[in-house]
Amino acid sequence: MPAAKEVFVVPLKRFDVAKERLRRGGIDDVTSLARDLAAGVIRNCAPHHVVVLSESSDVTTFARELGAEVLESDASNLNEAVQGAYERFSGRFERIIVVHGDLREPEGLGEYQPDAGVTIVTDYLSRGTNVLVVPTGLDFHFRYGDDSARLHQLEAERLGVEWRMITNSPWRFDVDEPGDVRRP
Repeated sequence: MPAAKEVFVVPLKRFDVAKERLRRGGIDDVTSLARDLAAGVIRNCAPHHVVVLSESSDVTTFARELGAEVLESDASNLNEAVQGAYERFSGRFERIIVVHGDLREPEGLGEYQPDAGVTIVTDYLSRGTNVLVVPTGLDFHFRYGDDSARLHQLEAERLGVEWRMITNSPWRFDVDEPGDVRRP
């Protein structure tokens, strides 16, 4: 049986601890905001297969109620969790599309037709990686954290894989800082 074309992978932290910078920045009801952002991302990935990487039973229940498959993870960090999903889905899917669950404007994710190779959709500063498309079956190592867009580009170059960086997508706006909530 041939591999399905793609899977959307959405890593989610527990909602009651997610978005620490927003909590410290005085934003009200961060837990509800995190849930709402994640629900918007998951719903907008339709009609594709969506897998939520979960570290808690609350997130697992939430994701399943939205029709997502859940891969429970006890990984110590985001890179480890995504790496585990990538390795698990090689052979089952041709590529994974990792989407952060805090996009302000997730509309259009389900219609997205990525180019061949690695595609990096940056944050509005062109430094972070909000959406990352990676063909499966490679020795790709995920590099989320400071300057992840450049690090993912270097990873694609290391492997000799075509890559594309998109800096002007509506998906460049995620919600990490208090100003992101208020930004028009």
